[in-house]
Amino acid sequence: MELPREYQLRMQRLLGEEYPAYRDSLAEERVRSLRVNTAKISAEELARRLPFLDGGVAWCPEGYYIKENRDFPEKEREAAVANPARHPYYAAGLYYLQEASAMAPGAILPVEPGDRVLDLCGAPGGKSTQLGARLCGSGLLVANDLSASRAQAMVKNLELFGIANCMVTAESPEKLAAAYPEAFHKILVDAPCSGEGMFRRDPSLIRDWERRGPSYYQGVQRQILEQAVQMLRPGGLLLYSTCTFSPEEDEENIRWLLERFPELSLATPEPAHGISPGQMPGTLRIWPQRVRGEGHFLALLQKEERGCCAASDGGFSAPDGGRLVNGAPHSRPLAEAAPDLAGLLAGKWQQLLVTEERDCLYVLPEGLTRKAGIRYLRTGLLLGNRKKGRTEPSQALAMALRKEAVLSWVDYPSEDGRVIRYLKGETVTCDGVPRVGEDGWTLVCTDGFPLGWAKRNKDTLKNKYNPGWRWQ
Repeated sequence: MELPREYQLRMQRLLGEEYPAYRDSLAEERVRSLRVNTAKISAEELARRLPFLDGGVAWCPEGYYIKENRDFPEKEREAAVANPARHPYYAAGLYYLQEASAMAPGAILPVEPGDRVLDLCGAPGGKSTQLGARLCGSGLLVANDLSASRAQAMVKNLELFGIANCMVTAESPEKLAAAYPEAFHKILVDAPCSGEGMFRRDPSLIRDWERRGPSYYQGVQRQILEQAVQMLRPGGLLLYSTCTFSPEEDEENIRWLLERFPELSLATPEPAHGISPGQMPGTLRIWPQRVRGEGHFLALLQKEERGCCAASDGGFSAPDGGRLVNGAPHSRPLAEAAPDLAGLLAGKWQQLLVTEERDCLYVLPEGLTRKAGIRYLRTGLLLGNRKKGRTEPSQALAMALRKEAVLSWVDYPSEDGRVIRYLKGETVTCDGVPRVGEDGWTLVCTDGFPLGWAKRNKDTLKNKYNPGWRWQ
């Protein structure tokens, strides 16, 4: 890998005697890793089920490295998965393929159930899915990206993970801050950066570094951080991270932020094995020559409390005094709004209060409020769509369910070839596998985990898997 001369000199000054080890690390093959969706399965249970995991990520309890095929004995290589994105468990939303160091921000930001959490620069959604899983279905996740096309990737990933208590926006930080002042308990700013920590993984970033470099990104990052502070509640925590080594984009930005906003202070997180102190006390760095991962910088900041002064609601109250039920004025019971859809579900799912917009039925998280002028790509859980006088259940609903919540389901072992054929959009049979319920809409599962819908007619399943998700 040919590094720009200026970059080499900068890294030599930064690392001193450790620079040769860093340079050598760039010639090593990058490692692959995944993060378990703990909203659906425990990390330990998934590790027992998958043959291709290779030890845990030190700073992320739900993170695992992936073996390469060469690490398997010759006779076992057929059992290895060259591409874990083609395993049925990936389609079931049981894990997300994520570079190990990129798991650190979502692991270090101390998200708790009930929090309002903002992932301000969230696309493609890896960290959003991590934050959403940690909410355990309680509270609200707002996943945002300025680019609407990139934000669409977050919609899919959050749906795949079964995260229902979320909304996805595609807005500038300035517009979000005006709409939701002091609204969030926790904010993640994984800022756009010069990408120095990802040169090994994506050498094309070197050309971008030569064109623009740290000085360009520093200004962008400061604009984003200013708006993030406006959206942070008193007492709230902001995690700033980058995948660059540049002090201008890392420690210098933190110093600037603390001077610009004296109500902020560094809140040093608990030390994690493999993460090193930064050049500024209280900040953290991940170095590729020291761990199995790429480069990252992290700093956790807290806004001071206001004592007896109550915090604002951050713009999440019901508009015009409307009755707020599941986050929407004038919600009504699912059984009243769509009795055919309610008839597919069991238990608490039948008692849902829903809101309708343009022939789509949603269940919204408590406290979610849409604001004028904000571009929303998704608000809450899309339950289904009106079509020709009936309501068809959505792919998002399938991924948010447990099979026990549905009155009709079919469950295939993950090694059954019909699972792959279903994921490719084919009609499949369901003879010889566990199933309950009558003909009609049926939840298709693998090893107990939902994949999507089908229309059952005796032993035949007419495929209703989301066309945009089908395997090629």
